[in-house]
Amino acid sequence: MILQDVWKTQLTFSTHKPIVIEPVAEHLTSDAGMLLFGELDQQLDFTREFAAQLDDPRQDPDHPFLQMSRSRIFGIIAGYEDQNDHDALGKDPVFKLLADRLPDDDDLASQPTLSRFENAITPRSLLRLEEWFINRFVESFDQPPAEITLDIDVFDDPTHGQQQLTFYHGFYKQYQYLVRAITCAENDYVVLPVLLHGTAHAALGAHLDVARVVKALRAKFPDVRIHLRADSGYAVPVLYETCEDLRIDYSIGIGMYPAIKQQSAALLQQAVDQYADTSRPQRLFTGFSYQAGSWPMPRWVVVKCEANSPGTNRRAVVTNRPGAWVVPQGAYDEYAERGESENRNKELKCELCADRLSDHRYMANCFRMFLHCAASNLLIHMRRRIANPPLEPSTHVVIQTPQNNPAASEVPDQLSSEVLIDAGQLNASVVEHEVPAEAASGRARRQQFNRRRQADPLGEGHACTWRLMLIKVAARVEVTARRVRVLLSGSWPFLPFFRDVGHQLTNTE
Repeated sequence: MILQDVWKTQLTFSTHKPIVIEPVAEHLTSDAGMLLFGELDQQLDFTREFAAQLDDPRQDPDHPFLQMSRSRIFGIIAGYEDQNDHDALGKDPVFKLLADRLPDDDDLASQPTLSRFENAITPRSLLRLEEWFINRFVESFDQPPAEITLDIDVFDDPTHGQQQLTFYHGFYKQYQYLVRAITCAENDYVVLPVLLHGTAHAALGAHLDVARVVKALRAKFPDVRIHLRADSGYAVPVLYETCEDLRIDYSIGIGMYPAIKQQSAALLQQAVDQYADTSRPQRLFTGFSYQAGSWPMPRWVVVKCEANSPGTNRRAVVTNRPGAWVVPQGAYDEYAERGESENRNKELKCELCADRLSDHRYMANCFRMFLHCAASNLLIHMRRRIANPPLEPSTHVVIQTPQNNPAASEVPDQLSSEVLIDAGQLNASVVEHEVPAEAASGRARRQQFNRRRQADPLGEGHACTWRLMLIKVAARVEVTARRVRVLLSGSWPFLPFFRDVGHQLTNTE
């Protein structure tokens, strides 16, 4: 490696000896932890499949679409979300290795080349990428799942230029796009991302997207039970009807319309009275049949009424989930757990910077959004690979329903993990077995996730945690005739994390 200029900087703040800073003629990097993601990517064939969906009409290009896809996806994971970052990263030895080049090879694609790359993506390629996201999700299950929970939500993507289809949104008070994502509560995957224009209704075309995902799941897992959760932005009849036609459960927030307020007024007053008598926060639930004017039939609505020191609060959910009419609180609490999926969307937007869609063309911005979602899913793959400490056995009550007791069939699923059941009243047996956190619910699920975080804080950590404790590490890269050596500092405080993750990725036993 040849230095273009030689310089030294001497600092004098130390009282012991002067500190001299100077460049060296070596391959150095500050992102050596990304090599582990390169190993995972090779095992999953992740970026190769992603790039295979793209039409590249060029003949023998200097920068293939696969290399540029890897540069962008790996760069986003490492915190380099902008094209401009790659003017410097193109020389980095680790990013060259990730793109299947040696450190002494030509530099990777610069910002202008990456801009042309993103703007060259065709609508046909984008449609194939949508199918790729769905298929990768369906294939992500090692065993046929008994139940899958899909969450659908949007987040705003502020824009600051003349991007196509960006409009001023009165609620967010900004020019923007809307990014909608269907995610899976069991494994955090981004199942299907969609880029909407700035003033689009959140439910625009959502029923079509849900149908695509459900049909793909049923083709592979015909017996899987599917549950859809969404906020009141998706409270539209066409989505209810789609879920009912596809035989999937749904829990969707709904506005507090006058008829719903009227039917829950007595319960709200009860909560207020109980709070006045006890000075303790009250949280009461009810359920009833409700039919809006645009509905062809009545549907079940669950209402939560709260009274506490800040005042009162009412929220409603329309649902066809079994057991909602028996235990409305269980149905509502299960709906409220979609907040964890909202956290994943915040991570996608804020930590993986999916809100940096600064290309002019809508198609280019849509592709850029896919790059960020692919980076998110690759990070999730890594989390799932290493965040698997032994789970503690859990005691569960298995309810055996007598044939002569039809009422027992109405006991909702939530009771098996959330409520202590008197074995004298029901013919039940107690068994001990390990249940994955993804299969648990309510408090049991949260407790298992907490145990995972305590056992391996890196595995369930945010993207910023991964960068701090694994990715952002200085290293010297040496190229010999037989191999490439990456030398880490033995005093790096997070070296054990690197060693453990590398061992789990490369251990074939």
